Amino acid sequence: MTYPRSPKLQKGALVKLNEDFLGPIPNIIVFQYNPEKMTRNLTPSSASEEKGGRWGQPTTAEPFDPKESFDLAMELDAADELEFPDENPVTVISGVSARISAMEMLLYPSQDNMLGSLPIPNPFAGISAVPRGTVPIVLFVWGMGRILPVRLTSFRVDEQAYSPTLYPIRAKVTVGLQVLTEQAFESLGRSLTLGEQIALKAYQYTRGQRELLAKANLATNLDSILSILPF
Repeated sequence: MTYPRSPKLQKGALVKLNEDFLGPIPNIIVFQYNPEKMTRNLTPSSASEEKGGRWGQPTTAEPFDPKESFDLAMELDAADELEFPDENPVTVISGVSARISAMEMLLYPSQDNMLGSLPIPNPFAGISAVPRGTVPIVLFVWGMGRILPVRLTSFRVDEQAYSPTLYPIRAKVTVGLQVLTEQAFESLGRSLTLGEQIALKAYQYTRGQRELLAKANLATNLDSILSILPF
């Protein structure tokens, strides 16, 4: 039973900022079920090592934002849609394969080809190399307070049940996401594309949200903080 005053559940999503497919329209992969838990890691950028400092030398210098990553698992199940086959013909044919494939394509370069980067002859310019493609920028959307540009770093599918034609109808997809920080875009050394500009704004927005929440925590606990200070 659904109560009219119950808050509407927001679902997480992966948004593919693909500028060479359907124009400016993003490809949105909405989670069928929100993960029950996520693992989030923040790692300092080890500025002393990157700047040639002595190994292990303690320092408070930190010119870069910390590296951030997520690990999460998503459950996929075609059972509900298979109850209404006329309304879900794609699911009847392929089970949850379409959803899995949509996520898998986030790992493939947009200009991938069988030649890779092998040199090929050019009658006008001698030998040249086929440029490698690039993977798309993805926004990890987890409510209004967390919208981050990421790149998929790992992908695992556990297929758990199959249709008579051997398409998976139930699966668990585990992904690793590496956050693209502001410095990642600055290091490109060129003008940003529209998708990259959107991704950068998303990162800056989420970073600003964290700063506001940190200040709110400080204001809430100000009396407690003052009471434990010896000076």
